[in-house]
Amino acid sequence: MWRERGPNAYFAAVPAPSLSAADYAQGLLAGQRGTLARAITLVESTLPQHQALAQDVLQAVLPHTGGALRLGITGVPGVGKSTFIEALGLYLVEKLGKKLAVLAVDPSSPRGGGSILGDKTRMPQLTLHPRAFIRPSPASGSLGGVARATREALLLCEAAGYDVIFVETVGVGQSEVAVHGLVDFFLLLMLAGAGDELQGVKRGIMEMADALLITKADHGNEQAARRAARDYEGALHLFPPAASGWAVPVRTCSALSGDGLPDAWQLIEQYAAQTQASGYWQQRRAQQQLQWLEEAVRQALEAQFYAQAGVQATLPGVRQAVAAGQLTPWAAAGQLLQQL
Repeated sequence: MWRERGPNAYFAAVPAPSLSAADYAQGLLAGQRGTLARAITLVESTLPQHQALAQDVLQAVLPHTGGALRLGITGVPGVGKSTFIEALGLYLVEKLGKKLAVLAVDPSSPRGGGSILGDKTRMPQLTLHPRAFIRPSPASGSLGGVARATREALLLCEAAGYDVIFVETVGVGQSEVAVHGLVDFFLLLMLAGAGDELQGVKRGIMEMADALLITKADHGNEQAARRAARDYEGALHLFPPAASGWAVPVRTCSALSGDGLPDAWQLIEQYAAQTQASGYWQQRRAQQQLQWLEEAVRQALEAQFYAQAGVQATLPGVRQAVAAGQLTPWAAAGQLLQQL
């Protein structure tokens, strides 16, 4: 019977065995990749029962989190983020013996809601490495392109024993702002000769960056990359000093040849040592925790708001009136809030 519906129909009909919060916690702390993958799927689910179980799992493993270096990586499309991540990742796992997790957020379609989730195909060598774990996730319309559960996935990876975690942004809009609130070190990848059309974007991103890397410094592009590095160094002097006390460096690198990768990692380690000694590292993590709390409260209040029977009954008519230009959005929001 199952053959008539296709070769995968039988396996799709067999549900995976359910795990308790204790089962998840035990598997995560043992470093089981399969359990980690299932746990991330659990926190990404929007089903209420899955969310409740996910919170139990996170609470159980929380004492075992916080030990990883969290690195955000961003850059304009075409800068070579995936190539750079694979090259730096292979350096960390092969040369330094690190355990690396990569949380790559793919943009979701605004029409169908789907994502290609192609990051693994762009990192073929790193994907197969036993000390690396790559998890692409759909942005799902979340602020800045960061998947709703990226924070929780980061904690799960730490509980599973990964000591370095990359968070790759979509590279557009406000994704950099959202990722900046997740990580310890924010790395900005830039191209030489990208033109002036992105200056408005660059200014805001550069103010958040802890280091700038000019990529693709190879195949005759080395001189242009060095010139771009000097230009960005000059521009950074015009910015106010960072709260961390860290002087933002600018370097060049090539993901193809590996030139500049050890230097880039050394900069990250220097930043960690300096900010941990000054107390800024711990202060920033505490601020991020409070930011996560505020966002969780907003999400919970929004969910409760739309679950109200009065809101559900009033919403269709209010939406129609706003769309027709008969009611301003603020007045419509007031009507909905009165249903509480």
